[in-house]
Amino acid sequence: MLLFFLFSHSSCYHKNITYIYRIMRSFGSDNHSGIHPTILESINKANEDHTCAYGDDVYSERLQKKVEDIFGANATIFPTFNGTGANVCALRACVQPFHAILCPDSAHIFVDECGAPEFLTGAALKAIPTPNGKITVEMLEPFLDAFGFEHHSQPKVLYISQATELGTIYNAEEIIKLANFLHYNKMYLHVDGARLANAAATLHCSLKEITTDCGVDILSFGGTKNGMLMGESVITFRPELAENMKYIRKQSTQLFSKMRFSSAQFLAYFQNDLWLYNALHANKMAQLLRKEIAEVAPFEFTQPTEANIILVRFPTTLITKMLKHHFFYVWNEKTQEIRLVTSWDTTEEDVEGFVEDLRKNQ
Repeated sequence: MLLFFLFSHSSCYHKNITYIYRIMRSFGSDNHSGIHPTILESINKANEDHTCAYGDDVYSERLQKKVEDIFGANATIFPTFNGTGANVCALRACVQPFHAILCPDSAHIFVDECGAPEFLTGAALKAIPTPNGKITVEMLEPFLDAFGFEHHSQPKVLYISQATELGTIYNAEEIIKLANFLHYNKMYLHVDGARLANAAATLHCSLKEITTDCGVDILSFGGTKNGMLMGESVITFRPELAENMKYIRKQSTQLFSKMRFSSAQFLAYFQNDLWLYNALHANKMAQLLRKEIAEVAPFEFTQPTEANIILVRFPTTLITKMLKHHFFYVWNEKTQEIRLVTSWDTTEEDVEGFVEDLRKNQ
């Protein structure tokens, strides 16, 4: 099991955390970054007058048309408040309580959502061990031997993240292979796209080319980690999954009243490829940070840096010293792995500041 915690040992340390936040930006998560000015401006513009609630507004109508342009004619978007809500709504559309949801053992729904998917879908969650956060057909096959056996939960959907929690990325061929295998077995493919923009930026492809064109059935599409305020949604690609989504979203407490403010953000996010510009920058800063760390000492990087996430091993004493100056998470205490995440607003100065302190303390 992965461990997510701060290396803290005293109340004095927590005071240092507050101090760090005042003087330096975080490498703990891309959720720690602020809101892109263009997104803030879109919210302000949407605030100029009254309009109907719950999606019956011109911004939401425009957003639906924009999503069809980007993802294809069968795509339907349902904005939600947060990523866990998007994942739960997407999974509820796919399963009944006697079903099983398969996922990697590093999956956000397995590690970081407090049991919400199981609690709100009623379906069993079955985690599959992976060395790099990615699922293959060969890994899936042993979990499908319960089909038709009434004493076992029936596998119905595979959840994957793109990019993964380890910063690795599925290419289009890998997704197609998974989708074909799942569809042959009458199952669905659900992609958690909280960092889909980062994956598309690395793969040099459109959002459609790694979702719709690959046979993805339902997508949790997020922009909160990439410059938005509350930029989460479910995008369905199959009519039967869209059919009841508006009811599922309402029942799951994920329906906006003033939805125009969410829709306006997404419109600004898509306009002029802001999503891509932000993701490219975050990915670039991750590559720079990895390169600079490697030049300090022969630290072991435990995963390839394919998006905006770096996993690297530091000695425990070095971790403790660095946490006095920089905010990040210890990924696994036993293996001395830390996770560093860059954002759309990470600067070269942020990277140099981290590396400078690394040289001083290593």
